[in-house]
Amino acid sequence: MLIRAIALTAAGLLVAGQAAAAGRISDVDYLRASRCRGLADSLPGVVDSAAMTAFVKSAGATRDSYIGQRASEEYDRARRDAPNAERKDRLTAELAGPCAAFLAKPADLARR
Repeated sequence: MLIRAIALTAAGLLVAGQAAAAGRISDVDYLRASRCRGLADSLPGVVDSAAMTAFVKSAGATRDSYIGQRASEEYDRARRDAPNAERKDRLTAELAGPCAAFLAKPADLARR
């Protein structure tokens, strides 16, 4: 049982390493980037929305269709949340903070 767990862990690390070596970010990071893109489009002036769009487009080129659909849902949800006055400060801080990482090239982010 222990050997099986170790083998599964090693296989997971190998797959993650190959994705990073290929310059591909994880699906979770891709979904976060899609949310950040929605915020960038809805809260102008915080970050460059064109750079965010370019990042999402570049990172999404090889994604499965269901990941693309989920990313679209995250984008739409962020666009709906942004105009809410009660959440605007928190969302602006999110966009200026964690979302700023997605302004780099996907390959650069995958190496971190």
